[in-house]
Amino acid sequence: MGHEEKKAAVQEEMGRMNQLPAHSSYATHRLRVLNKLLQLMSIQRTASQDEELELLFAGLSL
Repeated sequence: MGHEEKKAAVQEEMGRMNQLPAHSSYATHRLRVLNKLLQLMSIQRTASQDEELELLFAGLSL
């Protein structure tokens, strides 16, 4: 999966999470993780940040 495909998948998932009830702790947590993914994707990353990014993607099963 390329960079743009990953970004699109994250944004699509954010759209789904925003449709859930605002008080949903699941949606709140998942949105926090998705925002962290976008943040890591937008910066020049260190090796440890690259690893964290890949682990986040693996954990989300996007």
